[in-house]
Amino acid sequence: MSTHRYDAIDVLRGIALVWMTLFHFCFDLNDFGYLHQDLHNDPFWTWQRTIILGTFLFCAGMGQALALHSGQSWNRFWRRWLQIAGCAVLVTAGSWQIFPNSFIYFGVLHAMVLMLVIARLTVAWGRALWVAGLLAIVMGFMGPYLAWLPWADMLNLRWLNWLGFITHKPITEDYVPIFPWLGLMWWGVAAGNWLLQQPTFLAYKPKRPGRWLAALGRWSLSYYITHQPVLIGGIMLLKWITQKNA
Repeated sequence: MSTHRYDAIDVLRGIALVWMTLFHFCFDLNDFGYLHQDLHNDPFWTWQRTIILGTFLFCAGMGQALALHSGQSWNRFWRRWLQIAGCAVLVTAGSWQIFPNSFIYFGVLHAMVLMLVIARLTVAWGRALWVAGLLAIVMGFMGPYLAWLPWADMLNLRWLNWLGFITHKPITEDYVPIFPWLGLMWWGVAAGNWLLQQPTFLAYKPKRPGRWLAALGRWSLSYYITHQPVLIGGIMLLKWITQKNA
């Protein structure tokens, strides 16, 4: 059975994609010296990242609940999962070439590869997902409180820091550990289950520019994997033209 698309969720995902593009454009300008901002520590920037990422994971959780309700088979799930996993490998390979000392080994796509399976297996938890999500978020802030344990530093190593129980952030361009971020996806699954009882919301049909945002949201993975090469390539071209004409 085919999986039905819900425009309201695609619009929300599209808004997050536009915001993400603007954020990454500023990030790239900063890397190339056209902007001078502390994007890693300034709350103005870090909170934007949190909201954008949280929106993506929340939408992904809603999508799992609604897709399963619409009759999505495990075969269809795994086909989509393989696409995300393949893109995660591309992100690692590409970032290795550009940032060899801080390449992405567990970013948002890597996290989704694992969290989507967890979300799919826990859709039936119902309202308990709200509690599970809260616990996952709280657990994500437990790292510093575990520092006194003799084995705590092991949790900072790359082969374990994807869990999120860290005392210091690893050196990487994108880091999305399971905890606390699984909590946002679980809340998304819970919200998806609730939305199944809200036919008016799910029947929403956007007008312009909502239709454009919905179309963008439907192609979120393709857009995500291509937008940074386009942005970086554009800035590199601008820099080359500027230097040539200097």
